[in-house]
Amino acid sequence: MAATLAERLGHAADARLLIINCDDLGATSAANRAIRAAMADGIATSTTLMVPCPWALDGVRRAPEGGIGVHLTLTCEYPGLRWRALTGGSSLHDDEGFMPLTAEAVWAKADLAEVEAECRAQVDQALAWGVDVTHLDAHMGTMQVEPRYFDLYLKLACDYDLPLRVWGQPAEAQIGFPGRAHAAEAGRVFPDHMTTTWGRPAIPALEKILRNLRPGVTEVYIHPSEDGPELRDCDPKHADIRVDDLACALDPGLRALAAKLGVILISYAPLRDLQRAA
Repeated sequence: MAATLAERLGHAADARLLIINCDDLGATSAANRAIRAAMADGIATSTTLMVPCPWALDGVRRAPEGGIGVHLTLTCEYPGLRWRALTGGSSLHDDEGFMPLTAEAVWAKADLAEVEAECRAQVDQALAWGVDVTHLDAHMGTMQVEPRYFDLYLKLACDYDLPLRVWGQPAEAQIGFPGRAHAAEAGRVFPDHMTTTWGRPAIPALEKILRNLRPGVTEVYIHPSEDGPELRDCDPKHADIRVDDLACALDPGLRALAAKLGVILISYAPLRDLQRAA
């Protein structure tokens, strides 16, 4: 019988390992401060950087060392804060000259060659800033839920020899194509399970996740941000969710519960090291 991912990482077969990833590093200064706190003082172990965003370099400088991936960014959903592609590809921008608001708008217009060039530029810029990139994921799922884009996403993970975020099996069944199988066939390392607190009261949601955690590696992704005018102006629709995620990440009871339950907190770095050793 093949070794489980937990065993390949040096743990028992029934070990429960947990990555808590903070999405959207670099989007705002409020997110950067929150993510630093969530990783330095809270339960979060990992984050992913939105390289085209105006606060990206500040995010790199604020985040604790290690545990930083690239949050491949092709959309700009904030009505009050817009950004452009690093490469300037015309198909990557809307009529106002910014990245589109939705993934559907990207899929309808973007040229895949320009998408690939932009994604490579984002990873290369992170590396040039000194980020020890641990993994790839994608903002708003743009690279993960459309087959053509997933193929490119997988190609990038192979070319940079990185693990990647893939949807869990229940979500994959809804999406309708076997991304997990494709990633496994390509020799990629990825968590066994994935979930989020998004859209639910975060502290009880994460407590439930901890109590019901299955053996193997699970990723939980959150979106912490400090409250204040910057957040309320940039993302008024989701501001309360982001503030709640920060409170969740900093809740000392959750970290104590994880320890009591024997949950092992890790980042994506061990998965990347396993990937490259293989």
